[in-house]
Amino acid sequence: MSSPEDIQKRIAEIETAMQDAEFWSDKGRAQGMVKELQELKAQVESGGDPYVRGNAIITIVAGAGGDDAEDFAHMLLEMYRKYSESRGWGMRQLHANENDHGGYRNVSVEIEGKGVYGVLKNEYGVHRLVRISPFNASKKRQTSFVLVEVLPVIDKVSQTEIPESDLEISYARSSGPGGQNVNKRETAVRIVHTPTGLSAHVDGERTQGANKEKALAILRAKILRQMEAERKETVADLSTNASKIEWGSQIRSYVLHPYKLVKDHRSGVEVHDAERVLEGDLSAFVGV
Repeated sequence: MSSPEDIQKRIAEIETAMQDAEFWSDKGRAQGMVKELQELKAQVESGGDPYVRGNAIITIVAGAGGDDAEDFAHMLLEMYRKYSESRGWGMRQLHANENDHGGYRNVSVEIEGKGVYGVLKNEYGVHRLVRISPFNASKKRQTSFVLVEVLPVIDKVSQTEIPESDLEISYARSSGPGGQNVNKRETAVRIVHTPTGLSAHVDGERTQGANKEKALAILRAKILRQMEAERKETVADLSTNASKIEWGSQIRSYVLHPYKLVKDHRSGVEVHDAERVLEGDLSAFVGV
């Protein structure tokens, strides 16, 4: 990934070259440079991030809070599903680790539509829920935490090449409700990038090859995000370590008891109709 300064420098170089009388003498090279110029200008218009106009992969991981956290993961998945429907976007499941009562230990989906990543990328972070627990016989208030990971879909393999020697690939039967994985072939794919420990698990596609391709795309996106974070010298924890999904790290709180409030801790935006937010109205937080 080039810096904004590098992008502007390259734009200037191409624009200067286009003024040369010999520019079109090599038609193929000239057309390639014009295409590059258009792509660079599109990056500038989108804040230097070439992926903001594309699809996004959202992974939701339950943290501290036990059954409540896993139920909260389900609530957030439904929130993003309904928001996506309101925008005319599509959602398809890539992988799910579901518990016995409809909650999720973790779940990954791809949201498809124009500008999905640009709209949802700031949902990345720890989300906190406070409510009377439906899983507690004493009806006590429970606080639970969930990590929402938002990554761009990277279509061009060349943008983040990963040496085969850095990958640890394993296969398993795709899981299904009620033990229906007995007769399924080993189509589920898990890939670990050994230098960083980052991983991706996909079992939602029809074939092993398609699951592997999607898992590699997710892994590239994770590695790219880490590279960007390191270059900007920011602290970015890309692991899905449940012990870190806890107090003090949340970007947003959803309070259902003793009052109703959804507050974004970065922007300070507050919405008192918490149910409306959980029903998919994210306009106050994502801007559209």
